[in-house]
Formats: sequence, structure tokens, C-alpha cells
Amino acid sequence: MSTSPKLDQEQEDLNQRLRSLKIDRTDETATVTRVRSPKLLLIVLAAVIIAAAMAYFLLFSTAKPVSVTEVKLENGAGSSANTVLSASGYVVAHHKTEVGAKVMGRVAWIGVEKGDKVQQGQVLVRLEDTEFRAQSAQARANLAAAQARLDQLRTGSRPQEKLKDRAGVLQAQAALTNAEAEYERAEKLYRAGVASKAELDRALADRDTARALVEAARQSSAMTDIGPRPEEIRAAEAQVRQMKAALDYADTQLANTEIKAPVSGTVLQRIVERGEMVTPSAFGESGARTSVVALADLNDLQIELDISQVDFARLKMSQKAEIIPEAFPNLRYTGYIAEIAPEANRAKATVQVKVKVENPDEQLRPEMNARVNFLSDAPVTEGRSVPRVMVPKAAVVKKDGGAFVFIVKGNKVEQRSIRLGNESGDFYYVLEGLSGGESAVTTGVDKLSDGDTVKVGK
Repeated sequence: MSTSPKLDQEQEDLNQRLRSLKIDRTDETATVTRVRSPKLLLIVLAAVIIAAAMAYFLLFSTAKPVSVTEVKLENGAGSSANTVLSASGYVVAHHKTEVGAKVMGRVAWIGVEKGDKVQQGQVLVRLEDTEFRAQSAQARANLAAAQARLDQLRTGSRPQEKLKDRAGVLQAQAALTNAEAEYERAEKLYRAGVASKAELDRALADRDTARALVEAARQSSAMTDIGPRPEEIRAAEAQVRQMKAALDYADTQLANTEIKAPVSGTVLQRIVERGEMVTPSAFGESGARTSVVALADLNDLQIELDISQVDFARLKMSQKAEIIPEAFPNLRYTGYIAEIAPEANRAKATVQVKVKVENPDEQLRPEMNARVNFLSDAPVTEGRSVPRVMVPKAAVVKKDGGAFVFIVKGNKVEQRSIRLGNESGDFYYVLEGLSGGESAVTTGVDKLSDGDTVKVGK
């Protein structure tokens, strides 16, 4: 289809006018930029703050919490030069006595307190004794009655009793004489036909009865003169002994209401209070105490230790030892091995050893912790004492035949190789690697690595 040149020219002009109708956006863009610039600044600032917070969080949240202990530096003693083994144990009384009651009763009086020194035979506790006193009085009265009976038998009859029996014999003889005369008359009358056969028999019976009474009176008088039989006296003597034993038992029970110290020593514990019931352990009554006081001789002390079976070969009976109480590290006591258990503890893999303290004093008390240095028989080399470094066993990591600890420096840990010496309770002596005063990590050491960030707990 063809168009005229005129129409084409008009169309071109229209297009040019349409292209000339553009909106100028320069001012609007400048305005929008001015509006958005403060918002962009705030967003950037917030992003920086968040990044810093995240960095701080990552830095400290990844720090591992640990506990630390300062590495000890111990002043060496003269005996350390020939120490073959060091171990920790507890001070114990060689003989500890729990004093019990021999009779059941209620506590009426207590005469000691914890820590009091007592002498053998001293009264510690008294029980109510009213019932026991009554039993003793009854037994004493029974003994008196039995003794009186024995005395009566031993003394025999009184003179008046003998005279009475003799008079009875005479009376019986007189009755017999009369009975015989009556019988003779009755017999004559019977022969004369005056008396009956019955009267004669009655007279005969009366005569025989009189004769028997005479014999009985004579025997009774003889018994009165002779006295009681030996068997009666022996029976009475046995009864007296029985009553005396009953009295001794009653008095013993009464005496047992006073509970006395069986040995001299110090009161470790007062177990009962006034008004409580105590009973012998054989009875075991529910709610009643079987012991009243715990005693021990504090001049006879020992150190009780559990020695590892690995180290046991270094020790022997009567081996000398140095004792250092943890409460008084500057004090030194001498001792020797007095007891070695005849069997080992399979569960703990240890052997119990007891070291007798040769020079105990008031500073050393039962249940204290103490370290014992077992000494060799070699003579001690004289010289200046050398300080020894001690590190807790919990801080030591043993691996591939070596040992190391983690030392805290700032907020990081440094792995430090060490050479261990002998054990001393919960510590190792360190021969190389530490100088004392360092802060060694004691918890979570198996999860640490050299250079880890840590956070020390308070």
C-alpha cells in the first residue's frame, strides 16, 4: 500500500514531538539520594556493631571452663635425700575403746566432755540404780536368814531343850510303870474271873504303848544331846553359799551402774546424753545405746596408709619413716613401720601399712592427714636442703610413656612436659619442667590441647 509524501512528513514530525516530551529526573534522583543516605549509614553502623558482638561471643563462648591449682614449692628436709617412698594417710589411735554398759538402765549423770583426759577407774557415767539397790538389799536379807539357820545347826540344842527331853523320858518311864501295874492287876482279875478278856487286852495295849513312848523319849533326848546330822549342816552351808553368790551378783549389778574408764586416755566422743537408755550390746534393744563414751590413748598413735601394690616392695617391717602432718607442715615426727596387713585389698590394689609415731604430742590428733616419707637404710648425705616442686595428680596427663601438664597463661593454656618423681598422697614430686608457682589445670585436662582458650572458674 502506497502513502503520500505529505503523510510521511507529518508522521515524522509527530514522532519528533513525542520524543521531545521526556521527563527530567535529575532533581528527583538527587532528592532521593539525599533522603536515603542517613538510612544507609545507620544500616552500615548496625552491621559493624553486630559483627563486633559476634566476634566477642565467638571469642569467649568457645573458651573452655577449667579449674586451676598453684604448683607447690616445698622446702626440702634433711631426710628427703634417702626417701624411697612418700605416701599420705591418716592419724589413728592404736587402741580406740568404746566404753559400753554392762547393765540396762537410764543415764542419770555424765561426768565427762569431749576432749577430757581421764584416768583408769574414773567414773564416766552413772545409771539410775534404785531397782539394783532393792535387789541387793533382798539378797543380803536372804543371806542373813541362811546364815542364821546354819549357825543354829552348828550350835546344837540349848541346855533347856536337853533338860526338857530328859524330863520327857522320865515322864514316859513313869507312864510305863503305871501301865505295867495296871496290866498285872488286870491279869490277876482275869484269872480270878472278875475281869473280862477285853479289859486284859486293853491293859496290855496301854503297857506296850507306854514302852514305845519311853523308847521314843529316849531317842529324842539322845538326838538333842548329839545335835543335828552332818548332812543337815552341809545343806545349810550350801544354802549360805548360794545366798552369798546371789548377794555378790546383786552388788556387782549395782556397781555396774557406775560406768568407769577401763584405761587412761582422752575422750574422743560423748555418745549418750542424760535420760537416754543404754543396754549391753548382747541385748540390742531398739533405740538404746550400746556405748556411752569413746576413749583413746593419744600417746599411742599410728599413721594408717594404703600403699599401692606396685610400691609395696620398697617397704619392710620396722623401716624408719618421717611423718609430716598436713596441718603443721613445719613439724616432723619420727616413726617406723609397726604393722603390715596380712592380706591385700583386691578392690583397691593396696596393702594397709601402719606407722607407729615415736614422739607424739598435742599437735598430732586422730583423723588428721599426714604425709609419711619412708626412709632407706643408707646414711643421709649432709648438704643444703633443696626445695621440691609438687603438682596435683589431677593435673598430670600421662601419654606415650611421658607426662605433661597444662599451664594457664592469660586466657590460653600451654602444654608443658615434666618428669615425675615419687608420689606424695594426691601429689607428684616434679623433677623437671616446673619451678613452682605456676597455675596448673586440674579439670578437663584430657580434653585440652596446647594453645586452647580457657576460662578459669572461681
